[in-house]
Amino acid sequence: MCALDDRVVIVTGGRSGIGRAAALSFADHGAKVVITGRRAVPLEAMAAQHPNIVSLVADAATPGDTVGTIVKAVDTWGRLDVLVNNAGAGAILPLAEATVDRITNTFAVNVLGPGLLASAALPYLTVNRGAIINVSSTFGHNPAAGLSYYASSKAALEHLTRCWALELAPHGVRVNAVAAGPTESGALTGMMGLSAEQAETIKEQEREHIPLKRRGNPDEVARWIVRLADPASEWVTGQVIAVDGGLGLT
Repeated sequence: MCALDDRVVIVTGGRSGIGRAAALSFADHGAKVVITGRRAVPLEAMAAQHPNIVSLVADAATPGDTVGTIVKAVDTWGRLDVLVNNAGAGAILPLAEATVDRITNTFAVNVLGPGLLASAALPYLTVNRGAIINVSSTFGHNPAAGLSYYASSKAALEHLTRCWALELAPHGVRVNAVAAGPTESGALTGMMGLSAEQAETIKEQEREHIPLKRRGNPDEVARWIVRLADPASEWVTGQVIAVDGGLGLT
């Protein structure tokens, strides 16, 4: 029996990139997984890849969807053991171009959403001595020009991780984060809204600055998400694990 057999996991933003890799890895390890996202067709296509995965169209930053996500997991699988707050929002946003809507959207998805989900999941996680894993970024602790709002939202998520770890430790609930470096997840042309040419330029710059001289792949980050969820990591809480090829050292 694998330690994750029949554990129930929610992965927000689970249709692609790191979320997709994490969901498939959890499922391969015997866990039952609910993935969420905003688009039904790619979610359903992703869920069809493994019998242990079901999908739900939900916005992680919408209170009603938050409750619905927890209900989906419990109604489908009967329990909830792990919450992976992977859904993210962000863009290259220089200070001179910042607007209320763009700032609010970033913090709604990256800070408000994880808090709403964690709060709604807490009764079930407490019963099962479960775990919360937040997906942050190298830029949650390293500054970058043009990324101030994205970076500060991830910094907030990392500090929430530490605060929740202290608050929930008496209940047996562990809280950790994985700070991902640049990965081949399509985020530059997707979430960041860059053209293919702009994205390639940034990728080359990133490869030059990363000590290991390459960008990561989603599986390399997902591996640590699954490891932190595993009961074998039961003495690890309040940690932010950097999986970034050494970029955070520069």
